[in-house]
Amino acid sequence: MEDGLTTDRQRSAPVQGEPAPALDLMLLAATLLFVNGQTTERTIEATVRLAGALSFRAGLLPRWGELSATIDGGSGLRPETVAANPVSVDMGKVAAAMGVIDQLCDGRIDTEAARAALEAIQRRPPITLARFASLAAAGAAALAVIFGAVHLLSLVLIALSAGAGAVLRRWLAGISANPFVQPFCAALLAGAVGTVVVHLRLSSTQRLVAVCPCMVLVPGPHLLNGAIDLARARIALGASRILYACLIILMICTGLLAGLALGGVSLPVSGPSLPVPLLYDVIAAGIAVAAYGTFFAMPWRMLPIPILIGMLAHAARWATISLAGGSVETGALVACLLVGILITPIADRLRLPFAAFAFASVVSLIPGVFLFRMGGGLVELAALGGKASPDLLLATIADGSTAILVMLAMALGLIFPKMLIEHFFPDIVGYRRPIVRG
Repeated sequence: MEDGLTTDRQRSAPVQGEPAPALDLMLLAATLLFVNGQTTERTIEATVRLAGALSFRAGLLPRWGELSATIDGGSGLRPETVAANPVSVDMGKVAAAMGVIDQLCDGRIDTEAARAALEAIQRRPPITLARFASLAAAGAAALAVIFGAVHLLSLVLIALSAGAGAVLRRWLAGISANPFVQPFCAALLAGAVGTVVVHLRLSSTQRLVAVCPCMVLVPGPHLLNGAIDLARARIALGASRILYACLIILMICTGLLAGLALGGVSLPVSGPSLPVPLLYDVIAAGIAVAAYGTFFAMPWRMLPIPILIGMLAHAARWATISLAGGSVETGALVACLLVGILITPIADRLRLPFAAFAFASVVSLIPGVFLFRMGGGLVELAALGGKASPDLLLATIADGSTAILVMLAMALGLIFPKMLIEHFFPDIVGYRRPIVRG
């Protein structure tokens, strides 16, 4: 079976029941998984398994913006397509939907109960504003500690800026469906706050006050899901996910630099990062993981798992860089290999989306600072033109190269163990092959 599409041999198998209601139920479940961050492979596997439990041979073809499902009911039923944009991440909805599918496939509930449960999951509200804003503030402050901000006033300013940005994003979500408006405006606010801090000299780490609130906006799960799709040769969908994530990053950079430009402040390239003691580093990483787990609506009872894994991964990164003398890229690779090995079986057993689960564990490794510095360097190069110094050009290239290499190391470190484990040890991840009752 390729991409969930049935073969000629499978289409010739006898089927029972009414295909139209089964197709509707399939698309409801698939949409819930697809739009809330589940990997494409697991979305297809769960949907085909659901159809098998209803005595049908079925297939699912995900594309950016739509899901196309086919079902063999012996009556020439044509494929049905529904709109579905995979722009959200909600681990709670994914886990609940996977649980309903498991119950239906195990015969513990009937189709009407499954439909009612899936529709109830679809109507679940997002996490409360207070929880969202407070964890955004804590996550930004934790990332600031990892990058060398240790003064209390700096951390308070960063937390207030990130919390205000979270409130702004939630308000904008209620008045605009455009996914790029929220990160742009939140980054613009962070840049404006950073400008005020620079002019008033309120902090010794002035640029981090502007940068760290923007780092909580980076769309890591979309980048990771896109990389997984590319690795599985789903080129169109993978490229679309990557492009979507890159556009969000572009909006973040644009908003940040525009906010800084309002006060005539620039973002220096290749600024040094202060060394951080291991204890501070690991504790801050755990707080950042908790914040991102909250953003992605992970159930509270599951949150300690990625926190512990994230703290262990950051300790491995710290040891690789500080003790073994490795580079930032090598440290990210080692940490992500460890996370990929641990998260792959746990995510499948808990029925959680791998990309969101894994990214929450390694969020502190995202090279957001390097990306934003590169953006600032490119703007300065464009402004200076031929007057730009070779040092500025080299520093901009260095920041950009570091950011790209770190992201590649993270993608490889997370995806490579996942694909190896799923291929050679499917029993470890609890992979369930679709079966047809008849």
